[in-house]
Amino acid sequence: MTSQRAKPLIRFGVIFCSALLLPLLLSAANAQSAPYSEAADSRESLAWLGKVRAAALRLDYAGVFVYQQGPEVRTLRITHLGKTRPVREKLEMLDGQPRECLRNGEEIICYMPAERRLTAESRGNEKAFPDFPAASPDQFAPYYRVRKIGSARVAGRDAQAIALEPIDGLRYGYRLWADKSTGLLLRAQTISEKGEVVEQIAFTQLSIGSVASSRVKASFEDTHGWRIENAVVRNLDLSRWVIKWVPGGFSQTRAVKRLVTDRPSDPAHAQKEITQILYSDGLAGISIFIEPWSPQKVGAPVHQGALNMVGKRHGEFWLTIVGEVPMAAIRQVADSIELTATK
Repeated sequence: MTSQRAKPLIRFGVIFCSALLLPLLLSAANAQSAPYSEAADSRESLAWLGKVRAAALRLDYAGVFVYQQGPEVRTLRITHLGKTRPVREKLEMLDGQPRECLRNGEEIICYMPAERRLTAESRGNEKAFPDFPAASPDQFAPYYRVRKIGSARVAGRDAQAIALEPIDGLRYGYRLWADKSTGLLLRAQTISEKGEVVEQIAFTQLSIGSVASSRVKASFEDTHGWRIENAVVRNLDLSRWVIKWVPGGFSQTRAVKRLVTDRPSDPAHAQKEITQILYSDGLAGISIFIEPWSPQKVGAPVHQGALNMVGKRHGEFWLTIVGEVPMAAIRQVADSIELTATK
């Protein structure tokens, strides 16, 4: 998803000179040293991002992290087995109604016992903390300035801080803190176009090392009578839907059909089918949800943390556009959507 603009950084080393020669030396440093040092810093920062992704995939770890989105704060526990194949993971909500999600490779099953509901879907290209979403910087690097911004301690561990600052106003910036010892992502902040932290996620407790496989088993063995909702990933004919504009660097990553219900607490309520088209620039995501229109639908803009959302009617369909980008970008995407005539 920065408006926090950094002043150009020029490293001169130790210069012994007279006041007469100083302006000439400063001019030479601006012309020669700054581009080189910025390029080297960017390369090293991108290398750190590679370490972050490798660590999230290969390490065993368990910990508690806090997720803040606007005024909402949630506490979660994660248990991750990265040395097994496929990768296995368990994520538990520690606040409010109990909920847990189990990952086995790319398949995810989420249990919501209070609603007697279970969802199943393939994760696809989507990544979750502390995984780093982008497999390669080639997709996002042209749209961000990437640099190191110092060191800190997070969850009792020494961390290297990295900033990703957007070069346009169509996406948010990020600040990331990676464990210096292993590369694991310890904290991530999303920075709005106003320079504000609109979303933050950070470990408060963390252990890295051997994790017993018994810790990633589901807590709910008997799900008889639960409502099951599936997200089916398959090739969809969406040729009638034309999205004429998305921010630079964003491309379609997948299309999914979901079976959902408007009233999860009412088992008798009928399910409906919703199509989701997902775009990403390697860091942030924009989703377009398509469903049948009904008079109950409301199109008022919604802003929460890093998420912005608008809804609009398009003939007999209702579109919901939601993403981790500024509202201006969401509106432009919404205004660009067209439905062509039936072929």
